[in-house]
Amino acid sequence: MNKKTENMKIFLGVFFIVTAAIAFAACSGKSSVPGHTHGGGSEDLSAATLTARQMKSIGIGFGKLEKKQLAASIKANGILKAPNQNKANITSPISGIVKSISVQAGSAVAKGQIIATIASVPLIAMQEEYLSIASKLDLARIEYKRQSELQQGDANALKIMQQAEAEMKALLAQSVSLQKQLELIGINAKTLSHENIQSIVSVVSPISGALSHISVNIGSYVDVNNPVAEVIDNSRLHLDLFVYEKDIGKLRDGQIIHFTLTNNPGKEYDAKIFAISNTFEPNTKAIAVHANVEGDKQGLIDGMNVTALISLDAAVLDAVPNEAIVNYQGLDYIFIVSENNTHEGHTHESHEGHTHESHEGHTHESHEGHTHESHEGHTHESHETASPSDAEEGDALTFKKILVKKGVTDIGYTEITLLEDIPSNVKIVVKGAFFIMAKMTNQGEAHGH
Repeated sequence: MNKKTENMKIFLGVFFIVTAAIAFAACSGKSSVPGHTHGGGSEDLSAATLTARQMKSIGIGFGKLEKKQLAASIKANGILKAPNQNKANITSPISGIVKSISVQAGSAVAKGQIIATIASVPLIAMQEEYLSIASKLDLARIEYKRQSELQQGDANALKIMQQAEAEMKALLAQSVSLQKQLELIGINAKTLSHENIQSIVSVVSPISGALSHISVNIGSYVDVNNPVAEVIDNSRLHLDLFVYEKDIGKLRDGQIIHFTLTNNPGKEYDAKIFAISNTFEPNTKAIAVHANVEGDKQGLIDGMNVTALISLDAAVLDAVPNEAIVNYQGLDYIFIVSENNTHEGHTHESHEGHTHESHEGHTHESHEGHTHESHEGHTHESHETASPSDAEEGDALTFKKILVKKGVTDIGYTEITLLEDIPSNVKIVVKGAFFIMAKMTNQGEAHGH
């Protein structure tokens, strides 16, 4: 019997040792160690755990999803244009050879200013013809008057008087026509005589503006179809933007546009919509939006490409501070305090009465009913509402990343659309999110043991 009793004691002793070892191993495996998940050591790149010391070091700040009145806008590309009535081709009123050019490309010119002079043989011939017809017209008038007097005295036939009248009227028509042509050229026919026939005609600017380019050289032959130069009045520039079909309903007359030059994004200009086209641009689904450039126009030239933001009505939108959003592998995320931090006021081991600090020096005796509040009166709820600097050095929080879609940005806030549901009262990391993402993406290195 003594031997049996001894064997039984040995068996019970071995059983107790094995049981204690298994319990210790299980407890150790469940310890909440920052940088690990509770999935048997597998890597979890959707969450990261930070201690209070780490949170304080990097300056983690908490906030919530807010409603902000943000000014929504539409981004569009476009081009600066001068209205057709504010640009002109300068042409010679008659064919000839360029005798002189008095300006350079880029020069500012006034309406009526001489740009160039043209030596023209046809001009000489036109004046000669006008003077010749003027002399014939004088004779025709005298003859018509004489025939009218003879007709009144029945000294000649009515037909002769009528022929004299017809010839006088034909010459008068030719004379008036040539007079108008000479006036268009710039020659006053009323003062023209055989002694002052001109061979040079002046080419003048029809509007005030700046010469964009000059098309001729001295000695070039020009006719009425070839422009000598082009002048543009940039003081009345307007903006042509191309907006796609889906955004047309958001636009209206009077909306403000902020734009920058593509080659000089540092300076911003303003414009106001005055017309919206009702037809699509060729080969696109875009509609032209026309806006007058307002205020400072210095440095703006017809034909410049621009990038613009069309301001829409302010809207109340879900938003977070810009710093709360981090980009990883082309996607945008925010971080929230994980719900796994709260289970009836206990930590992840709360189902056995373990304290939140069990992995930082507490023994397994804490299983015997120690509550989470035994840590100097700090409950887990206090960690949710207090800043990291108020927490114990050993306390830790787990953060979960949430995929979002960014919208408009204004006054330091960015609109977000949540791509998964989150609790309405959840805490969002509004400061230090970049560092949490950095820890999370490097978390795989911490699973090497």
